[in-house]
Amino acid sequence: MPTPAQADIVPRALSIMPSNLATAPAPEIRIRKAERGDLDALIKLEHRVFATDRLSRRSLQRLMRSGTAAVLVAHENAQLSGVAIVLFRRGSLRARLYSIAVAPHAGGRGVARKLLEEAEAQALARGARVMRLEVHHTNHAAITRYRKSGYREFGRHRRYYEDGGDALRFEKRLMPAAALLQSAPPYFHQTTEFTCGPACIMMALAWANPKFRAAPAMEFALWREATTIVSRSGPGGCEPYGMAVALRHHGLWPEVYVSRPGMYFLETVNSADQRRVMQITQAEFQREARALDIPSHLAPVNESVLMGAFDSGSVAIVLVSGYHMIPRGVPHWIFAFGRNGRHVLMHDPAAIRDDQGMAAAAETYALPWSAFERVIHVGRERLSAAIVIRKGPS
Repeated sequence: MPTPAQADIVPRALSIMPSNLATAPAPEIRIRKAERGDLDALIKLEHRVFATDRLSRRSLQRLMRSGTAAVLVAHENAQLSGVAIVLFRRGSLRARLYSIAVAPHAGGRGVARKLLEEAEAQALARGARVMRLEVHHTNHAAITRYRKSGYREFGRHRRYYEDGGDALRFEKRLMPAAALLQSAPPYFHQTTEFTCGPACIMMALAWANPKFRAAPAMEFALWREATTIVSRSGPGGCEPYGMAVALRHHGLWPEVYVSRPGMYFLETVNSADQRRVMQITQAEFQREARALDIPSHLAPVNESVLMGAFDSGSVAIVLVSGYHMIPRGVPHWIFAFGRNGRHVLMHDPAAIRDDQGMAAAAETYALPWSAFERVIHVGRERLSAAIVIRKGPS
């Protein structure tokens, strides 16, 4: 087991002290938010568990009062047995686990697991959908705990800690217990950086037809049908009218909502030739959409539009920015297939891939509208767009 000094570097890793009481009957563990009266016990825990980088009384008080932190304490028989600290950032869908510490008398009783579960629940309640953390590469107890709790390693910081050790980076997708997620439509992940739109179209086709099966080439066939964007780094993506036309050609009934008229994503390219290609292609798609009688609304995508669509049995392909693994400012399409109260049920085609390039797991979420609303505006002009899709004519 690593020494406390190995674990106690900001952000600090899980620290569990050895205990000869691990086989004793476990009393009830209660998790709650820290209160002013816990300060003395928290300071004692800091000094018992951590060798360096201890939080001061003032720092703990500041964290307990902060609107961007949650300090959670575990109690057994009115005795403080552990603490977890979670940090949040306004406007972000990611939370960060700063520290978990378990008192020596409470080792082996599941305190760390319960603290971690409550930390995740607090993150969900604030609209976060990813929990991230760093842990010393030799802290095997913490690494084991995180892996058992569903965390996946996704990176490494070299010589991150004071002792020169590396920090392993872990993250976990947080999902509320929404029953509708268990019967979600089939999921398709994008196999390239530029095919989020076609992947969403395939999800819409599978939603409409349970017998739908996609050949490997279909993702790219749909991309050829719908793409209008030229990228500086290679092939580009799709804008709303191109996807709506492709959906209509494949037997579905799309309806476009977009916050402004005109051509889209032109600011992403500098070449005059590329801009000309995009303008001509988008104008042709808009002409074809009119010829196919695809309804088009110059209206922002808001809660009324999407929730009303879900209530009528429709689904939607929605433009987002800065969500999950997608950098802010980069246009990205997701497939929204329903609601659970004010949560939007959605598939994100940008899945983490395994060594064979396949999705490691379906990226499916129930996202609170307050969090979803923060990512449905793209670029300086805050463009919002969605294609609402029905299985047949209204």
